[in-house]
This record gives sequence, C-alpha cells and structure tokens, in this order.
Amino acid sequence: MNITLSRKMEAFQTSIFNELGAYKKQKIKEGMEVIDLSVGSPDLPPPDYVIEELTKHASNPLEYGYAMIGSDELYGAIKDYYYRQYQVSLHPENEVLVVKGSQDGLVHLPMLLTNPGDIVLVPDPGYTAYAVGISMADATPYPMPLKEENQFLPDLEEIPEEIRSKAKLMILNFPGNPVPALATKEFYQKVVEFAKKYNIAVLHDFAYSELYYEEKPISFLSVEGAKEVGVEFNSFSKSFNMAGCRIGYVMGNPMIVDALKRFNSNLDFGVFTPIQKAAISALRHSSEFNDNLREIYKRRRDILINGLKEIGWLIDPPKASMFIWAKIPEGYTSKEFTYKLIDETGIVVIPGNAFGIEGEGYVRIGLVQTEEVLKKVVSRLKESEIFPVDSLVY
Repeated sequence: MNITLSRKMEAFQTSIFNELGAYKKQKIKEGMEVIDLSVGSPDLPPPDYVIEELTKHASNPLEYGYAMIGSDELYGAIKDYYYRQYQVSLHPENEVLVVKGSQDGLVHLPMLLTNPGDIVLVPDPGYTAYAVGISMADATPYPMPLKEENQFLPDLEEIPEEIRSKAKLMILNFPGNPVPALATKEFYQKVVEFAKKYNIAVLHDFAYSELYYEEKPISFLSVEGAKEVGVEFNSFSKSFNMAGCRIGYVMGNPMIVDALKRFNSNLDFGVFTPIQKAAISALRHSSEFNDNLREIYKRRRDILINGLKEIGWLIDPPKASMFIWAKIPEGYTSKEFTYKLIDETGIVVIPGNAFGIEGEGYVRIGLVQTEEVLKKVVSRLKESEIFPVDSLVY
C-alpha cells in the first residue's frame, strides 16, 4: 500500500534541532561530556506552592472530567494579574481565553485570520513555530528583519506598500526568542497606527514577560488602541517553570479571542483542572518567586557574558529573556561555528540561521544550566583554540 502524505507535511521537515540532537547523542556515545545550551526549556522547578496545589487537586478523583474553556476563578486571576503587572484592564467574559500553552494558540491563529495566499508579517529571526502556523494556514510569510542597527525592532517603513495592502496578520515577540530585545512604547504606538491604517491584526507573543533584568518589558495591550487591533499571548512555561503543564492564555480583541474559542471548542476539551488550580496559585503569589527567578537568570547571564568577555568574545548583555544572542567571529557560518563548538568543547548552541535568514552570523545560547556549569563553559572556551583574542573580528 502506498501512503501519500499531504502537502502540509512539507512544513514539518527534520530541523536543525533534530540534527543537533542526533549529533549530541553521537558525541556522548563517543565519550564526550556535552553541555547543552541549545534548549529553550527552563531547568528550574515551579514554586513549591504551585506543586502543592497541583498535587492536592490531582489526588481528587472528581477532578478528572473535561475542563472545557477554563474556570471563572482562573480568568479572574488572569484579570487581576494583568492589572497589577501592566495596568491593563481585561473583561474575562470576552477578552481572555485559556489555551493549552501559548504555542498551541499562536500556531493555530493564522488559520483563523488568513486565507490561502494572504501575507503574514513575521520577525526574522523569529521563533520557528510561527512559520509552522503560517504554513498550516497556506498563508505567505513576509520577513521583517530584526537588525542590530534598529535595536532589533522591525522597520515598518521598509515594508513595501503592495505587501502592506495584502497583509492580514503581524506577529511580534518582545522580549523575544531568539533575539532577547525589548520593544518601546513608541514602537508599539507605531504598530497600532500601522495596523489600523492597513487593517492588519497583531499577535504579540509575550511568553518571556517575567524574565527581565534592568528594565521591565511593556505589554502590547498597555498601549492605547492595542485591543482594537490585536491580541497578546502569555504563558506559565517560562514565568513559572511550568513548561510541561501546557497552559497559557490569550487576551485582547474580543473578535479574535472568540474565534480562537470557537476553534478550540471543536478541537479539544480544555486544560486539566488541577493544572488550572496550580496556575491560579502561580498568578496570585507571583511577586517574590519572579523576583528570585530573575535574579537567578541575571547571575547566569553575568557569569557567561563576563567570562566570554575575558576571552575576547564581546556580547551585548540581554535585557530580558532566557537567551543570549551572540554575534560570532568572522570566518564562519553560524552552522560551521556551532559544530566547531561541539567538536572542540562539547558545548551545544543553536545556529542563528535556524530562526531565519537574518540570524546568519549569530548563535542562540540558552541560560539553562547552573552557575557552576556555566563557569565550566567559560573554562572550556578559554582552554580551546577557537578564540585567540587577536583574531576575533566582528
């Protein structure tokens, strides 16, 4: 029997992530001690009170029915959290929706807002899931370059008029993955004006909202007019180390929220109720935990940035996110440099071009190991011959 896969499967090719994973396993089999800084998943546990809440409700046999769209208590906790954190007022009945992780929602959203051939404005480099969602919708991506000279913000003026008129959706992600840049209020104001003028919906991925250092990120929804043009996704994965729980939420424009609500009602039966209970606890007791979490990531960031500076690898310290976006020395492609790091030091990072053409010349480094391990990373790089200081040219 010949089984033919649909054309949509062309969007699900073996990625550099799988390729690096296989190469890492090979090196481990050969006896190499590998330090993996390629992953984008927290290595730390959730708060104790979150685990306790989850455990308590998971032991209740009455909690194992379908959860559907989410509890009123969780929607209220989201409303209170967003007002406390960003002074954003939300109406839970039509401006908030709980989803099975923010990625689940943002990957499906292009199918709800575009028709085949419509254009989606997408950051380049950008999170790889965006491309998958656009492909599933049979829409056409148009890259918005994130360049250092523009503080890694898209230049909306560079988008051609014919593209603007065909675009139906713009995807933004600040602080971002892989680029840990912050957007300004002025930039978001331009986005709202641009979206209104060209009738373009906006999706802002705010998954790294709580992982910041010297400067607090701005919620897109806090800008006047944002709810008229778009929505913001947030997540418990990075802010509360609940990645495996698969719970997130989307807020903003009621029509977009309702479309995703209708879509999900035909697709699944909601997030497991004990996970919702744990999420409520996370939101209501966020302050101290998030302060401590930021301090952990900040120490990790500083150990790595300062250590790399000592060997001549000069990298701008990220203001937010759990990643470092590092420009590599001249003479390598991103992929060549990545494999050289593995072969000579056992350190695994992600080549920047895995996230788009504009990522060439960079690598993404995850702050997903302990301080002791990161010190070992610096030590290995010092001992290698990859970074003779007098040869480093950027």
